Amino acid sequence: DLLVIFVVAVLVSFLIKTFLIRSFFIPSQSMEMTLIEDDRIIVNQLVPDVVPLERGDVIVFRDPGGWLLPTADPQLPPIQAAAEWFLALVGLAAPDSNDHLIKRLIGLPGDHVECCNAVGQMSVNGVPLDEPYVALPPGDTRVSRDDFDVVIPEGSLWVMGDNRYNSKDSRYNTTTPGKGYVPIDDVVGRAFVISWPMANWS
Repeated sequence: DLLVIFVVAVLVSFLIKTFLIRSFFIPSQSMEMTLIEDDRIIVNQLVPDVVPLERGDVIVFRDPGGWLLPTADPQLPPIQAAAEWFLALVGLAAPDSNDHLIKRLIGLPGDHVECCNAVGQMSVNGVPLDEPYVALPPGDTRVSRDDFDVVIPEGSLWVMGDNRYNSKDSRYNTTTPGKGYVPIDDVVGRAFVISWPMANWS
């Protein structure tokens, strides 16, 4: 009976991880102070296939190509590697987090996104954004160091980190094959809770 319960629990966890939610960790400082490096987050994988994307969502997506530097897989002892594989299978570990990025969704297909106006704000379709989540250097009021003016192509997104002066986001990937845009097909889901450490739970 215990073996049957264990197998069923693993199968249910695998299905949940595959289709509903999964865990990732934050690999960099680009989303501070919303998300801190090494935070563990839970991602809703029903977005965007079932639940539509919305501006302001914090999304996890696969590298569209050229955003991340190549990294070698760490060589783990066999027992540790097996444990990591099992935890990843049931969604309790995220060994592929370094192959993904997490940013805030700013522009949807067709949106006109530009920065910055006279008071340092970014605007979408002519409407200035109130962005209380943005981390800026002391004394700086511009939400982007560099100006930009883009119209988002069909099937693509414009994303930015909350730590605006320390985030290699859509603004700084315009020389990659995707020209800084993130294909909607590369979106894994929307982050909705910080699960660890408990002191950062929200």
